[in-house]
Amino acid sequence: MRLSDPIGEHFRLQPLQKTALEHLGISTIEDLLYHLPSRHVDAGKLETIEAIEDKERVTVFGQVTKVNIKKSFRSRIPMGEATIRDSSGTIKLLWFHQPYMAKKLGPGDFVRASGQASRKSGAFAIMNPEIEKVPELPSDITPGLFHKKGPAPSANSSDMLYPVYPETRGITSRWFFHAIEKILASGILNTLVDPIPKDILDRYNLPALPTALVWVHTPRDEKHAIAARKRFAFEEIFFIQLERQRGRQLYEASSAFAIKQNARDVERFVEQFGFPLTGAQARAIDAIFVDFARGIPMLRLLEGDVGSGKTAVAATTAYGVVTTRPSGQSFGSLQVAYMCPTEILATQHFESFIEFFVGSGIEIGLITGSGCKKFPSKVNPAGWTDISRAQFLKWVANGEIPIVIGTHALIQKSVKFKYLAYVIIDEQHRFGTAQRAKLVQKDGRVPHLLSMTATPIPRTLALTLYGDLDLTLLDEMPRGRKQVATEIVPKARREKIYEEIRARLNEGRQAYIICPRIDEPDPAKEMALNARSVKEEAKRLKARVFPEFEIAVLHSKMKPKEKDKVMAAFAEGKTHILVATSVVEVGVNVPNATVIVIEGAERFGLAQLHQLRGRVLRGTHQSYCYLFSESEGEKTMERLRALSSAKNGFELSEMDLALRGSGELSTSGKQWGISDIGMEAIKNLKMVEAARTEAIRLLDEDPAFARHPEIARELERRETSHFE
Repeated sequence: MRLSDPIGEHFRLQPLQKTALEHLGISTIEDLLYHLPSRHVDAGKLETIEAIEDKERVTVFGQVTKVNIKKSFRSRIPMGEATIRDSSGTIKLLWFHQPYMAKKLGPGDFVRASGQASRKSGAFAIMNPEIEKVPELPSDITPGLFHKKGPAPSANSSDMLYPVYPETRGITSRWFFHAIEKILASGILNTLVDPIPKDILDRYNLPALPTALVWVHTPRDEKHAIAARKRFAFEEIFFIQLERQRGRQLYEASSAFAIKQNARDVERFVEQFGFPLTGAQARAIDAIFVDFARGIPMLRLLEGDVGSGKTAVAATTAYGVVTTRPSGQSFGSLQVAYMCPTEILATQHFESFIEFFVGSGIEIGLITGSGCKKFPSKVNPAGWTDISRAQFLKWVANGEIPIVIGTHALIQKSVKFKYLAYVIIDEQHRFGTAQRAKLVQKDGRVPHLLSMTATPIPRTLALTLYGDLDLTLLDEMPRGRKQVATEIVPKARREKIYEEIRARLNEGRQAYIICPRIDEPDPAKEMALNARSVKEEAKRLKARVFPEFEIAVLHSKMKPKEKDKVMAAFAEGKTHILVATSVVEVGVNVPNATVIVIEGAERFGLAQLHQLRGRVLRGTHQSYCYLFSESEGEKTMERLRALSSAKNGFELSEMDLALRGSGELSTSGKQWGISDIGMEAIKNLKMVEAARTEAIRLLDEDPAFARHPEIARELERRETSHFE
């Protein structure tokens, strides 16, 4: 057996299993070996059903006698129910919010169930148990499938751990366990080369690769399982840091324009804003100007809540650049490129920059798929004019337009700058090494780079995602900014809130209504997310709640031009209510939109809820955020109440990380390209800092990996970066 062998050479696969493995991205023995458990379950004491005690974690074997799918009596939560029996009695298995679990079983099936027993109304039930189908019931209490070798533990044994793997339709955790058990027994571990140097493993007391694989797949005790998961989490973060730090070194190997702005000129420019800078904005501007003066390419991330003033920082630093002459010249100016994720946002920033630069005599250009514009117009010094694409590109190429705003097309071959000294990137998290390479000028110089985001990111995640960027926080809001009135709405108050929203719409305001889904779930699919959808909610609101208002929908499956058209109509006030998914997190500035309703609020992270709420923080009118939750449990309410108590998005993101389990972080992990086990490391600041320190040290000592060929091979294997 070799790591590169296709799975089908060593395992007999059913068609459904082949499809399931393809869906999980598993095709080789190596893929299977590195399909790590999402968690390890303490099976608890092996018991007969009659011996179970309240609040005890147990494992029982039994035969299924009845299966039922229903909704709970009071809260109407979807649930699955199965009844099993052994020679001593019967017990119910209950799965809340997971009715599909019961559908896996049928009367007559033999199962092993592990979970916490609870007594209610005189009868016992096991709540949300882990289940496995077994060929037959044991004649006595034995450790079952996961401990079939070696002596059987006694009925009082409490150290049974077994792995639970990420599954999909057609493949079970049990199949993974036995398949990987066969791989481990083949001797293949003896052929592995550990990509982490031994001195690093010893420094942090991490197990070597073969040991870690045994401990993660077949742990003898919890201590081994934790050590193995810690090792794989460290490995993932370490290699992400190596990729990011190497990218930074490559970028900084080039020179950049040394920019030394006139401080008094910058002060006069800022005085024209009509509002004072916050302390955080002033500190950010100072840090950027210090970077400019060094002549080494700046790589900086500016992170701030919606409304914290990132655009003012961008405009001020851009002014400092374009009022600087190219070295050795007494004419011309350096240039700035401002990249936005969408055409409508590019247009919005173009209009914002006009407000900042009006009267300065500095020209600003906008290039999008819809055409090109230039400010100021000869006819109207305070306005812009349309120009041809050919003329626009000519003026950019000869340096006549110093500030150019547009979408990602700004770094395409057709757009050539004469003295590109500064690139500002707005909400483009995937702008990595490959994209930076396109910024290298003919003379070998590269521009300074400022990436800006309104996404609240925990410090550990920022250190990982942006390990190559210096981090600056805008953690103050401008004076006088009104807080969003936030209310958690119980089901009984929904109709009352609709009337409040109607009153504000009648006053001329607009509203967002956010839903977790695009389409209604397929009723035949028990695993489908049971939540309100954009399309059906828009129909319901139009038919039953707000028939007198114009309602539009917005979601990620729409084409970019469709989305821009819908957002433009909303921004112009032609649409009163926009029903959307969280695609509006990074959205257009609509000061007149003062109401946001978030359906299924419990399904969003706190940082995401905060960012969604920021959509109505743009204008001078009082704004309102209504959180509609399908669950009113204490844990849900605690999370939602935190939205009102946290001072800013950064604090919320840290609270979110603390409140949510690693399993609940998987959505965030998919968003950022980090596995579930890697997301566990994000909770551990010391681990992230250690991985970053080791990556920087190793690159300083051995930049070409001459002494560490195993690292070079691993990086080549991971050549498609997590974030590019």
